[in-house]
Amino acid sequence: MSSPVKLIRTRRFEDSRGWFMESWNQARWGAEGVPEHFVQDNHSLSRPVGTIRGIHLQVPPAAQGKLVRCTRGRIRDYAVDLRGGSPTYGEHVSAELSAENGDQLWIPVGFGHAFVTLEPDTEVLYKVTAPYSAKAEQGIRWNSPDLAIDWPLPSAGPALSAKDDVLPDFADFRSPFDYDGAPLRPL
Repeated sequence: MSSPVKLIRTRRFEDSRGWFMESWNQARWGAEGVPEHFVQDNHSLSRPVGTIRGIHLQVPPAAQGKLVRCTRGRIRDYAVDLRGGSPTYGEHVSAELSAENGDQLWIPVGFGHAFVTLEPDTEVLYKVTAPYSAKAEQGIRWNSPDLAIDWPLPSAGPALSAKDDVLPDFADFRSPFDYDGAPLRPL
């Protein structure tokens, strides 16, 4: 059984002008286990190295799956298993996404999402399967001890939004998501 979180390696076709790639192909990504229906694209710019965005999620009925890619700079991207009853509940996987490697991370419903920037002026694009809903928005504190995420941070520490700085700890999170039988596996 494969992991619900998928690292999608894109193919680039290079020549003297640069390169071309498909950032979304319904048939190919669908064969990899990524759903076919996206409703919104999001784009962020994070200026300082060590900017953390997350750990974010939306709860039902507006829960989101996300297909994440970095178009400028580099990030360490994280998916945290938040599915109640999962044998990997609270565990995470991560991957380095960069403009250079073109890789994408599929994070399905039932997982929290976060990233930290590894270079200045980093841009991230992600497709989502449900529109943004302020009523459904939740989050978990980036440094919750029970999650044990080893963030690659500069000596000055993270750059956080005021909202992310006051998110509750993982120990206080009550999952609205059900385990679907697919445990989280290394990427």
